Formats: sequence, C-alpha cells, structure tokens
Amino acid sequence: MTALIRAAVFGLLTALSLPHTAAAQRELPDFSQLVEQQARAVVNISTTQKVSARPMPQMPPGVDEDDPMFDFFRRFIPQQPGTPGAQDARSLGSGFIISADGHLLTNAHVVEDADEITVRLSDKREFRAKVIGADRRTDIALLKIEASGLPVVRFGDANRLKVGEWVVAIGSPFGFESSVTAGIVSAKGRALPQENFVPFIQTDVAINPGNSGGPLFNLRGEVVGINSQIYSRNGGYMGLSFAIPIDVAMDVQSQLRATGRVQRGRIGVVIQEVTRELADSFGLQKTEGALVSSVEPRGPAEKAGIEPGDVILRFDGKPVEKSGDLPRLVGATKPGATSVLQVWRNGAARDVRVTVVELNDDRIDPRKGRRSTAPEAGPAPNRLGLVLSELNAQQKRELKVEGGLKVEQVSGNQRSDLRAGDIILAVIARGRQTPVSTLDQFNRILSGIEPKVGLTVLVRRGDSQTFLTLRAPDSQRGEER
Repeated sequence: MTALIRAAVFGLLTALSLPHTAAAQRELPDFSQLVEQQARAVVNISTTQKVSARPMPQMPPGVDEDDPMFDFFRRFIPQQPGTPGAQDARSLGSGFIISADGHLLTNAHVVEDADEITVRLSDKREFRAKVIGADRRTDIALLKIEASGLPVVRFGDANRLKVGEWVVAIGSPFGFESSVTAGIVSAKGRALPQENFVPFIQTDVAINPGNSGGPLFNLRGEVVGINSQIYSRNGGYMGLSFAIPIDVAMDVQSQLRATGRVQRGRIGVVIQEVTRELADSFGLQKTEGALVSSVEPRGPAEKAGIEPGDVILRFDGKPVEKSGDLPRLVGATKPGATSVLQVWRNGAARDVRVTVVELNDDRIDPRKGRRSTAPEAGPAPNRLGLVLSELNAQQKRELKVEGGLKVEQVSGNQRSDLRAGDIILAVIARGRQTPVSTLDQFNRILSGIEPKVGLTVLVRRGDSQTFLTLRAPDSQRGEER
C-alpha cells in the first residue's frame, strides 16, 4: 500500500511540474530562426596592409603596455605577425550589408590604413571593397562592393532597448565565420574614455577578436548596434562588450555617403561631471547637467555669455542629465545653427542663445598643462590644510588672469585632487561664485562655512580649469566611521 501511495504522489508531482517545465522552456529564447533569416547579410572582412614591422594599436596619450587601461583601449583585431621579413600585416573583422547594391557597415578601426580590403559573403563569394568614408570619432566605416541583389539587414530602434533584454551577435571571431553568440543588454548610454560622441550599449554577449564591426540584433531580428569594443585584461572576452547604437551609425553613414565626411558642432567649453558635492555647492536640487570649467577665448560660448561655473541643464530643450550628454547633443547639431542653452547660474536658471560652429578633427586634451613646484616657504596652512599665496603682477600677466591664489602646499589629509601649483580663481559658496584674489578675502569666505561643509573652488591648472570640492581634514576623518 505504501508503494502505491508513493507512486501516486510521485505521479501527481510530476504532472504538476510539467506545465512549469514547459513554461520555462517557452521563456528561453530560440535564436535559430533569427540566425537563419539574418546571417546571410553578415560578412567577413579581411584586410592587408604593407608594413615593415608589426604595428601596435594607437593608444591615447599616456597609455602604455604597463597601464591597466591598455587592454581596454586595444581594439580587438588580431594582428598576425607573419613570417620573418614579411611585408603584409593581415587583420580580420566583420560587417553587414545595408543596401542590395553593396553598401556595408563596419568599424573604422577594421579598415584603418588598409591597402586591400576583401569582403567574403555567407555564400563564399569574395569581393574587393573600397572605403566610401570612415569616421574615427564614432568608429564607423562605410564600404562598397560591386554587387547587386544582396541580402540586407533590418534596422531596429536602439532607444527602445531595455536593460536585461536578449541580444544576439553574429560575426567572425578569430576568423570563424558566421559565429553566433547571445546575451543581454547590461547597460545603456555608457560613456567610455576618449569616446565623447557615442552612448554605447553594454552587453554580456561574448565578443572576441574578429567580431569588430559585426551587427548586434534584438530578438525581432533587427540590428540595434555595431559591436565595437571589449573591456579585457588579456585581449579576449571577459563579460563586458560595447556596441555603437545603430541610430548613431546610420546618421554617420548617411553623411559619409553624401559628402565622405561627418560634420559636428561645437560651442567651445570644457565641462566636467556634476557630483553631489558640486550640486550642493551650486544650489542644485539634483546631480544633473554639465558643469562648465573653462570657456574657449573668443569661442561661441564666450560670445554668448557662458561663464565658468555655469551648469548647462538643457540643450535645445533636451535634458542634459550627465556631462556626457552635452557633447553628443552639440555634436549632432548642424554647424551654423543657433541653439538655446538652459544654464544654472547664481541659484537660478536662465536661457542663453549660442551659435554652433564646426568641430575640426584635432583632439585637444584639456588635462595637459605646465607643472609647478611649491616654493620653500609660505604662509601657515588654513583649516583645509592648504598653504596659499597671492599672485604678484608678473604672475598674473604670465597666467593671463586678473586674480587668484596659488596653492603652495597641500596637506596629506586633504583628499581632493588639488595640487601644489594650482591657481584658485574663485570660490563657490551658498550657490554663488565669487572670484578671489587676496588671502583675507578667501579666509573670510572660509570662516563663514561650517567645518563639516565642503568648499567648492574653481581651479586653474596649466591651460585648463576644473571645479573641486575641498573638505577640512577633521571633517573627512569624521565621515569614515
């Protein structure tokens, strides 16, 4: 009898679990139909370059092989060393067909400096390709092969992607053509170093050398991005992949097809992120906007009346939620257009009209500047642990400033990024920015600030300016509990 009861219970539990098992199986995506329909429009791209030695990937200034960010910047094209004395460097990548007459999209770094580009279709046909145009800032290249009646991809809306949504990559990792990998969207609007114009889609899709330039699909079989970069410490996949949103890519390719180049706008400001401390200093209710740390002399922003210390909250009615939003909005604006900026100044919002000019292709690193050393002696440290001195007339002429205080020494307890040699131009207190030129003036402002409240200052360093929040050493130790 006991055996019969056990059998009955087991049968009941099995019957109850079957619907749940079937439901779970139905929830797991099946990519086979997507691959069958879309893989024909994905191509393998191989390039040949005449070189005397194996080239190293171009790195940003200051990044070498010992830098922990080296592998992050290294693009994932496998460079084949070849045999001794060989003159050809070969690389691999992926791409996809966007028009039946042979236009293709890939990454600019896949075809950069290539002497010969070969496109291999899914049906094994091979074509020589020419570059219609390439844009290094977004890493997009438009290619053309002489063919007709080709299969093309369908385009989706990257703005409708949701974090956690399934996505699929098709490409040629390590030369293995038509390889399929899948994962989810890990984040959206991701900003990466040296990439100001692309709000990257972050995924956990397995991407490896050779996947560069391949499409990222949603489950409807629509291209939503172009696989471009990985974060890696060993050159291979480590769970972090980044794709260029397809709307960014299509805007770039349309300009490349029409004129062979991409026009972008600029307004001539250097900006920084608004932290919680900076927001409090400027009287903002939220940590939003782009804080203007310096303005280009005689540039569009200066002509419009933009000042260091302004926080840009909106650009042509579009919110600037974080500083990285502003370069994308300005860059997408046609040069010559007049745009309206909503800025926060002295505790109130106001509108400013600025004429956008064209951005040239020269990249400026605002972090570069002259190094200064502290003198042997100076006044006693203030409660922030700083030794400051007033600028003399010659220093003001050399720095081209009307006032300011030089930082002679910084206490080891002061954990801000302030350095000896920096020039404090202004102090922000109670939402207002006040230029400073004497120690008495600075100390009066400092005495009116509660010890536990941070003091935000505008700092000149070399040729650049930035806002920093300072705290007294005692208040910092109190916050570590």
